[in-house]
Amino acid sequence: MGNEINFLVIFRDSFTLIILLFCSVISFTFMFERWWYFRRADGKGDEILGHVHKLLEQGKADQAVSLTQKNPAAVAQVIHYGLLHSNRSRKDLEELLASKRLEERMKLERFLSVLGTLGNVAPFIGLFGTVVGIIKAFQDLALAGGGGPSVVARGIAEALVATAGGLVVAIPAVIIYNYFMRRVKSIAADMEVASTRLVVMLGAK
Repeated sequence: MGNEINFLVIFRDSFTLIILLFCSVISFTFMFERWWYFRRADGKGDEILGHVHKLLEQGKADQAVSLTQKNPAAVAQVIHYGLLHSNRSRKDLEELLASKRLEERMKLERFLSVLGTLGNVAPFIGLFGTVVGIIKAFQDLALAGGGGPSVVARGIAEALVATAGGLVVAIPAVIIYNYFMRRVKSIAADMEVASTRLVVMLGAK
């Protein structure tokens, strides 16, 4: 029993693992926040344009503006912006829609850099903890002046736990970051297609 390794004690005494826990909390907080935001921001441009087109044909431009304004999807907001400036020239309208797409993309990419940074940094924090654990193990061995593997067991365990902790934080962060970046590209493409079709639909000169 005396030689057993208490991982709770290791976690409590290791500042590296405390830092990794803090990073993990930040990572999962932003993961959930982005998941909730993308759930609202995702939408089908063709479906929204179809409703808008019907309303415009019926002379209900105000209802079309109201419909897109209430829709939280990024593509709906781009269409809404285009409807508000439908009296502009084709060139001006295209430039305004491009600026609105950029604005919506920036909203989509918000906080994703945090996930990407944590995915890159966490393994190095874990590696730092590994180095500290190995140093501590050799210090314990030097102070004990012998005693076999049991003397260095705790330091080695702390080193390995730190490495594992860094990977546990980094892997989900990288996976979710790449997933959301694919979603950003998909929504951005949908916004661009919807913008082009809206300009044609409005018949801007």
